[in-house]
Amino acid sequence: MLSSIGDSPGDGVARPSVNRRNSHGLVAEEVQTVNPDLVARDRDGKPFTVRYDAVNAMLLNEFLKEHCKVEQLTKDFESQLVEQQKQIEALTAGLQKVSDQLELCKPAPQIVVDKQ
Repeated sequence: MLSSIGDSPGDGVARPSVNRRNSHGLVAEEVQTVNPDLVARDRDGKPFTVRYDAVNAMLLNEFLKEHCKVEQLTKDFESQLVEQQKQIEALTAGLQKVSDQLELCKPAPQIVVDKQ
C-alpha cells in the first residue's frame, strides 16, 4: 500500500533537497490518495502533513492481520499434511495387500526332468 508513495523531507512537503540524510517523510498529498485518515489538514482543508502516529498504528494493524493469516495458513497446511500422510499410509497398506495376493496367485514353479 505505502510502496506506491514517494518520500520527501520530514515536513510532508514535496521539494528537492540537497541534504536528504537528516529526515525523510511521506508526501501528504500522495498519502491522502491511499488513506485520507492518515493526513492532517490545514485551515483551508488542504493536506498539510502526514499523521505519522496513525501511520505506525495502521502498519501495526496490517502486520497483525497478515500475521494471523500466516498462522491460519500454517495450521491449514499442517492439517492437510497429516491427512495426506494418513492417505499415503492407507494406500501403501492397500498396495501391500494386492502385492501379497498376487504373490499367492502365482503358480508354483514346476520342475522339468529331462530323461535322456
